[in-house]
Order: sequence, then C-alpha cells, then structure tokens
Amino acid sequence: MLGVVPVMQGNAEVEFGRRGRRTTVIGASHDAPVIWKLKVAVGRFLPADDPGAARAFVVLGAKVKKELFGTSNPLGSRVRVGGESFRVIGVMESKGQFLGFDLDDAVYIPTSRALETFNREGLMEVDVLYAEHADVERLQARIKERLIVRHGREDFTIVTQEQMLDVLGYVLEVLTFAVAALGSISLLVGGIGILTIMIIAVNERTSEVGLLRALGAKRTQVLVLFLGEAVTLSGLGGVLGLAAGFGIAQLLKLLVPALPVQMTWPFVLFSLALAILIGVVAGIMPARRAAALDPVEALRAE
Repeated sequence: MLGVVPVMQGNAEVEFGRRGRRTTVIGASHDAPVIWKLKVAVGRFLPADDPGAARAFVVLGAKVKKELFGTSNPLGSRVRVGGESFRVIGVMESKGQFLGFDLDDAVYIPTSRALETFNREGLMEVDVLYAEHADVERLQARIKERLIVRHGREDFTIVTQEQMLDVLGYVLEVLTFAVAALGSISLLVGGIGILTIMIIAVNERTSEVGLLRALGAKRTQVLVLFLGEAVTLSGLGGVLGLAAGFGIAQLLKLLVPALPVQMTWPFVLFSLALAILIGVVAGIMPARRAAALDPVEALRAE
C-alpha cells in the first residue's frame, strides 16, 4: 500500500473573530493530498502526528480562507471549528466542484480531532492507495482479515475502485436507457404531431392543390411540395431541440464544472438526420393524399 487515509466528515461552524461560516469539516491524515490529488497553495498540510495525540491544526479550503480572511495571510491564526480552537497551518489550492460538492468550501483537521468534534467512535471510511499493478483481490483479502482481527467481526464493507467503476457504468447504462426511452417517445409524439399538421394542411388547401393541378402541376410536384413542408417542420424542430440541448449542456457545465459535458458533432448530425427522417415518414401519407386529389373535385372543395 502506498498510503492510507482514515476519513471522518461532518458539518460545523468555522469562526475567526466576528466572521463565521458553516462548512464541511473533513478529518484526514497527512497522506490525503497524495491519495486525493490535492495541492497546498500556502503553508503545508496536516503533519504525520501520532493519531492518538494529534495537534489542533487546520488547513483551510480556498473559499473558506477568502470568506474568513479575505486577502490577509491566515497562517498562524487561530480559528474555532465546532467550538474548538485550531491553528491554521495551510490553505489548499482551488479545486472547484466535483459532482455538486464544493471542494473549496471545506476545512481539514486531524481525524482523531474530527471524531472528538462530532462525538463519533468510528470512521466513515478508510481510503487506501495501492500500486497500479497490485493484486487487488489479494490486497482486499489481507485488509479484510486485518480488520476482522481488530474489530472482532465483519462490520465493514470493502469497495474497490473497479467495483465503483462498475456501479458508475451501470448507472450510466440506466441513464442512457432512460434517455433513449424518452427520446423514442419524443420522436413518436413529434411524428404524430407532424402527421396531424400535414393532414390539416392538405384539408385546408384542397382548392390550392386543385388550382395547381389545373394549371399543369404534376402529381410528383405536389407530392414534393407537401413532403418538403413536412421535412422543413421536422428539420426546424430538430434544430430547436439541438439548441435547447446545447443550452442545457452549457448550464450543467456552469453548475457542475467537473462534469464532462460536451456535444459531439457526429451525434448532432445524426440527430438532425433522424428528425428529418421522421418528417419524411410522417409526411409521406398526407403528401400522397394531396397528390392523388382530382383537380376538378379539389376546385369544387372551395
């Protein structure tokens, strides 16, 4: 193993002078920056103290530092976390949000101090960093054996990175299926809408069709005319849908910067082509009906 971080997390008031902010308090060890890929902007992270006698040090997130100290240097100052006094020894670099959690709106204190602050006897989790080519199953078995010996029973759950990725993949598959189902329903409703509009258009413009046929227009020309209208309707709907999707994607990117949101052009073009195809399928019957109208009967319809 390359590193171990015992984690305890809660929410508490962090105060400096007359300024205060309720924020996330994370109990961690000195290995946290390595395992969580964090960087310290000013000062240093928590030292490798004896877990049973950890000093009252705190490292501030970028947003907490700005709220409490502004542009002043906080190193060496004392802040109150959950009513207890801690000395500031570092400030983390800004990391932004990750899946809705603001990593900058947090403070880090030793795990044992966090357990005391939140009056807890057990940890929330233990994060373990292991080598890339390590035997995960063997490592998992050794960790399980060691914890059972220490706890006297199996009162924990071990989740590997591979299992977490499998769960994430399953969730994404479910979301993809749900989006596909909603998209299919939307296409069906859109197709029915175009079909209805075109039938109404043919009924209302029967006399115009008769006039066109009387002036020498061929059935193929009438067919192309109404089919073109159906394709235009569906194409315009597709463009508006893509514009709405692009707007929602940009909004998600603003709300959750860490979420990988982007529009791929091949899929954009495929969506537009599919919308046009729906227009052709939905418009073919009304267009053929218009082309089949008898010119004399169509003129009498007025």
